[in-house]
Amino acid sequence: MTTTQPTQLDATHFDSKARQWDDNPVFQERGLKIAQAIRKAVPLHPSMSALDYGCGTGLLSFPLKDALGDILLADSSSGMLDVVREKIAAQGVTHMTPIKLDLLTDPPPAQRFDLIVTAMTLHHVPDTDLILRIFHDLLNPGGYLCIADLDQEDGSFHGPEADVHHGFDQADLGRRTALAGFADPQFQTVFTITKEREMRAQDYPVFLMMAQRAGNYRSGTH
Repeated sequence: MTTTQPTQLDATHFDSKARQWDDNPVFQERGLKIAQAIRKAVPLHPSMSALDYGCGTGLLSFPLKDALGDILLADSSSGMLDVVREKIAAQGVTHMTPIKLDLLTDPPPAQRFDLIVTAMTLHHVPDTDLILRIFHDLLNPGGYLCIADLDQEDGSFHGPEADVHHGFDQADLGRRTALAGFADPQFQTVFTITKEREMRAQDYPVFLMMAQRAGNYRSGTH
């Protein structure tokens, strides 16, 4: 699961890693754990349309595909999307569509969704409040937003050279999400990434935030 990158340099970085992305067991396990948590938090249904924003190689969408209808897999990395296309073809999947998309710079898709999922992407998006408003506008009334990302950290996860958010304070992100029009954001810790440092191992918790756009959701009305 990669990200919507604010710079071409970042997109090139993920392009170069795309072919080896699925070889990382931590990435595989993280995607599965997030997908399991989404299944428990959201009443998924095959009539639901979904957007996976910052889809990477689809490590979140593929575990969810049998529970959902049409899925749009969006990323700004062409390399990641090439891998997604190959996996879709290899598995004979007919309801997953990859698209190159950065919602901060590109026109939004015309369709609206019942579910938006995004994993380890938000900390790469420069304008958090704007992307939350865009997500709100892309959801049908009653639609669900599921964001998985890092708890607030000391900047060591990516290192000092990376121009990203150093994770998120859950209370602050919940407030921003409510201001964007979502009801009652709920948080849970779903995974922990452990990285070896010079002196010790350091843990980086990953949360899942689930929120709902106001309105009455009716399955199949999209």
